[in-house]
Amino acid sequence: MGTFPKDKDSKGRFLHYGQWVGEKPPSAQQRVRLAIIAALEKKPADFAAFLRLMEESGFAVKRGRGGVVSFLAPGQDKYTRLRASTLGAGFDPEDIRAVIAGERPLPELPKNAPPPARQVGLIIDIQKRMAEGKGPAYERWAKVYNLKQMAAALQFLQENNLTDYDALGAKTTAAVDRAHALAGELQTTEAALSKVSKLMGAVVDYAKARPVFDGYKAARYSKKYLAEHEAELATYRAARAAMNELLGGAKLPKMDALKKQRRELADRKKALYAEYRQAQRDMREAVAVKANIDHLLGLTDGRTDKEQTR
Repeated sequence: MGTFPKDKDSKGRFLHYGQWVGEKPPSAQQRVRLAIIAALEKKPADFAAFLRLMEESGFAVKRGRGGVVSFLAPGQDKYTRLRASTLGAGFDPEDIRAVIAGERPLPELPKNAPPPARQVGLIIDIQKRMAEGKGPAYERWAKVYNLKQMAAALQFLQENNLTDYDALGAKTTAAVDRAHALAGELQTTEAALSKVSKLMGAVVDYAKARPVFDGYKAARYSKKYLAEHEAELATYRAARAAMNELLGGAKLPKMDALKKQRRELADRKKALYAEYRQAQRDMREAVAVKANIDHLLGLTDGRTDKEQTR
């Protein structure tokens, strides 16, 4: 669990919410700084592990020539380069490596950077409701969930750098959309693989039965020949019909081309299955976390809890 800022100023006076979280939303650079510090606080083993933590928190990582590293904050269009001239003192790649090696302290945030409280706004709301431990929404939540599940939900928010409810909703929607998209792509790939396999089978049957048909033709379609080779001729007719249906008027590819296409489709299917299984897990986790939080905050019916509107 992260640390939270003090709710009093230097003179002991309580801060209003705007002062506490900062009046302006954080810029992309500020969000990158906060994410870097959060990642370093987890004590990654090396620079590669640090970059993985950044990716896990929702930032895209781009590696360029000469060891250049840039981050793309969620919702932003332009990458922010990891260097002191962009992010401030202590934010060069070598500085980060030195922190990981224990050779220097964590970099300090510039004075104009907002306090990290904005990064845990949703978590604060959840913790406040949990601390209250009362109200219709909490009672409904307690009938379905427990503290262990909420702890897992809070960990999910922190690991994915979800700072507000809209971000949680967007991630959940994205997870659902990705799982559905992969399911559709997998279905399309399986259909294509099945079609190629059927075509290959039809080609093989056609090739085997073609000499029998040629003999039938040479025998001037003799009834005796037909009776003696009825099964082979039925296979020939079925194979030719299947080929015409599967090709749809297209030219029959060579068998080597069909084999290559089948291998590629089989490899694609295998890769898609792995992606789809992971996407399913991600979707189930995101949906479960959102449902958990919706129950706690009284948002299960699309309306805020009555206590929140009083």
